[in-house]
Amino acid sequence: MSEDRVRIFDTTLRDGEQAPGFSMMEEGKLRVARALAALRVDVIEAGFAAASPGDSRAVSAVARAIEGPVVCSLARAIRGDIDAAASALAPAARKRIHVFLGTSPIHREAKLHMSREQVLEAIRAQVAYARELVDDVEFSAEDAIRTERDYLVECLSAAAAAGATTLNVPDTVGYTTPDEIYELFRHLADHVDRTPDVIFSAHCHDDLGMAVANSLAAVRAGARQVECAVNGIGERAGNCALEDVVMALKTRADHFGVGTGVDTTKIMAASRALAQVTSVSPPRNKSIVGANAFAHEAGIHQHGVLQNRQTYEIMKPEDIGLDTDGIVLGKHSGRHALTARARELGYFLEGEKLDEAFAAFKELADEIGIVDTARLLALLSSVESGRNARPWSLSRVEIRAPMAGKQWPVARVEMEHGERGRVTDIGTAPGALDAAIAAVSQIMGVPGRVEGLEIQYVAADPDEATSDGQGATVLVEMGISIDGEVFAGRARARDVLPGCVAAYIDAAGNADAVRQVRAARAEAAKAA
Repeated sequence: MSEDRVRIFDTTLRDGEQAPGFSMMEEGKLRVARALAALRVDVIEAGFAAASPGDSRAVSAVARAIEGPVVCSLARAIRGDIDAAASALAPAARKRIHVFLGTSPIHREAKLHMSREQVLEAIRAQVAYARELVDDVEFSAEDAIRTERDYLVECLSAAAAAGATTLNVPDTVGYTTPDEIYELFRHLADHVDRTPDVIFSAHCHDDLGMAVANSLAAVRAGARQVECAVNGIGERAGNCALEDVVMALKTRADHFGVGTGVDTTKIMAASRALAQVTSVSPPRNKSIVGANAFAHEAGIHQHGVLQNRQTYEIMKPEDIGLDTDGIVLGKHSGRHALTARARELGYFLEGEKLDEAFAAFKELADEIGIVDTARLLALLSSVESGRNARPWSLSRVEIRAPMAGKQWPVARVEMEHGERGRVTDIGTAPGALDAAIAAVSQIMGVPGRVEGLEIQYVAADPDEATSDGQGATVLVEMGISIDGEVFAGRARARDVLPGCVAAYIDAAGNADAVRQVRAARAEAAKAA
């Protein structure tokens, strides 16, 4: 293997999936596995075949379906586990068995009840057995960071002698620091007895928030495989985030001097696939893949980005497969951002019109937070024409429960529009929210499919008296698909159902506004 290339070992489907809240069905695992293959990771750890029949089936399904990456299964240093891994991996064109055994004093004494020599003998015997079944065997010294250094050297040397081709040094409990792990990997490189083709691997957890930093330090010290997970999911606080370590090596190639074989333009696709399968999105401020990673609301930042993106961005959003200009219009935005976005929508603001539009924009942003395309178009139209072009808003939604078990609920939705006034319609569907959305679609003439929904319940301060006993609000963010394109909507409401309906109206309004702008541009181009 080239000294300037680091293998990316993805454990989203194993370490990531076994964390609470991230369990996946077989179909979901296959979807994520395909996204990882498109990402061109080197190894996909598809699961722990001996853990359950379902895990074994999932490993086999990935092994059959995936081409390109090595497909791997975890196994304890036990013959039964190794046999289960080999059986599940049988359909794979390229396969790896990942054998692990605890080596630290606390693991030997409290969990394994084995002496140092017994652990060494198990490593020799089980790695050798795994090597009889497959050509590619990885050995992990579980809790390596808290293992006596000389004994760790002995364990890894024994694994290499028995046929392991990758020696993994995991920080199982997220305990180490970048300086410590760098010095440890340098020591292991100097003292572990191995052939040149046997490489070291780092597997770092994020309990102290240093998983990525520790993994990069291990790379600097000579590790040529990093074990990581999409969106940083994994046991407890998670694993080293794949997107972070890959983009750090790419962006700071001048510092690290190594790269990966990952197609970084597929990072967002993999992140979104995982979020959809697990129903858990990364936090807004998550590096690389969070909603705010390439977003700018502050006026000073927006002015800089509009002149040259490099003023406030060290990476291009296109490099991770993200199509965005990064400008978010909100209460911190300035005139430059408003003028630029208005120009994109066909409105050229200057003088008194700009002053009027900016004052109205600031008032609206203070009220609702982010000003999306539909609301901005309505505002700009009002300023230009003097008419009330207020977009659709929800006035009331009522649900009538079915009288019989086979009947569907009926929703009555009342909406307001600046020009059309108050409009009411009804819809029916298997679910109450679906019924309300059907009614909205009929009123607006913009049918869409809900692709993603995030709900945040914001409880009232317990020390504040409320008239209804709760006083809470619900924040809803929704993505809807229309003609293959996804539009976002957001809303704040007192209750969940009205909040979801209002967010759908917001998203559909954005879609309709974009459709109108495109139609106007096409008409103008045709006339020209």
